Amino acid sequence: MKGIAKKLKPIILSLIGLLVFAGISYGAYKGRTLDSTPSQVKPGAGVQAASNSEDDENLIEVRTWTRKDCSLAPWLITDKLGYFREEGIKLVFTGEIQANQQIPSIINGDNDVSSAHPNTMLIANNGGANLVGVVRGGIDPGPEVDEKFLHMWWYINPKKYPDVKSIKDLKNIPGKLKISTITTNICTDFLTNTLFEKYGIPIDKIEWVTMPDIQAIQALKQGLTDIGPVHPPFYKGMEDAGMRKISDTRDTDLGASAGVGYYYFTKDYIEKNPDTVARFIRAIKKGQRWCNEHPEETAKWTEEAIGVPVTGNHYYAEDATIIESEIEPWLKQLEKNKAIPAGKFKASDIITHEFEKYGN
Repeated sequence: MKGIAKKLKPIILSLIGLLVFAGISYGAYKGRTLDSTPSQVKPGAGVQAASNSEDDENLIEVRTWTRKDCSLAPWLITDKLGYFREEGIKLVFTGEIQANQQIPSIINGDNDVSSAHPNTMLIANNGGANLVGVVRGGIDPGPEVDEKFLHMWWYINPKKYPDVKSIKDLKNIPGKLKISTITTNICTDFLTNTLFEKYGIPIDKIEWVTMPDIQAIQALKQGLTDIGPVHPPFYKGMEDAGMRKISDTRDTDLGASAGVGYYYFTKDYIEKNPDTVARFIRAIKKGQRWCNEHPEETAKWTEEAIGVPVTGNHYYAEDATIIESEIEPWLKQLEKNKAIPAGKFKASDIITHEFEKYGN
């Protein structure tokens, strides 16, 4: 029973945080942020006040929180190239907030849209969030695409573990393994669990340590963690720090599903604003295609915005088709780990096919 309670504790705490924050965050959140378009966010300067031109007044505001990590690229590029404006949208960045405050900010209406992996959406909906994915964002690319665009890489410190050359070698290390993650129930734990299961490494060896990707580099270098799973643009930082890559998302054998995520709104927002959702999808798909076709420019602009070196980005779905089978592995693992009740959800419960025609 102690083992079960220990595994369930992070899940219970996440759900409590979600429900409590949904009720109290509105005033504090609104009181400390300034509105900005993605193009107006400068590294180290926080959120800059948005312009209020006459043209802007005729645009539909769509709000999301400010990003300073690998997820920024499509938002930034779509805004910078004017694709949102072409669709009559002004995308507004409302300020940086902690990971456990992000979904509550969507629920209470502080923000309108974001993106997430299936397990994050399923956990939130299990707590009553009612999030609906309207179009795919990132995916893991096929073998024809450079590995620097893979969704995640895993690193160890070779000074601490000189004999670990691949993830399967972790099986020979006794005791717990401290692994960094941005938060719980995201891609990091799903994909790490998948790799551990594939190579016969017990899941109960994992001890999660919560921190941003950018801190994971120093933590691994200093020996505070044992494994550092990171996203682009932090691969170069890991390599510059002398860390050793031991795996990537291709090793999961999940294909595109290893990186799949969805732009989502609440069900209520979609029902009230279907035209805005369609406009958003048309714009973001243009931006994603441009990111894939112009990786160097995308990396440069993202680097300028987040203030850290960027040599690779995520890879993005170029069509708007939602493939429900890509959700299944994420759903099954949550059920297996008893994070959600078995049989409560189907893949179709967290997405809609209603808007696919607007992005193809």
